[in-house]
Amino acid sequence: MIKTIKTVIHVIWAFSAITLGTTIGAVYGWEHHGWIGAIALGFVGFCFGALAAASPQFLLQILH
Repeated sequence: MIKTIKTVIHVIWAFSAITLGTTIGAVYGWEHHGWIGAIALGFVGFCFGALAAASPQFLLQILH
């Protein structure tokens, strides 16, 4: 039961981190550089979100 809850929480965390990173990158890119910037910075945000999703402890170390 605990393993299932951990898995569900990890899936929710991964989805949230990737979505938030991609959204922030795309919005910033759109506002400052147009649609090409939205695509480029959205991809950068996606990569950072995937990194944060894979290792939440790494994200906390960066923020510290």
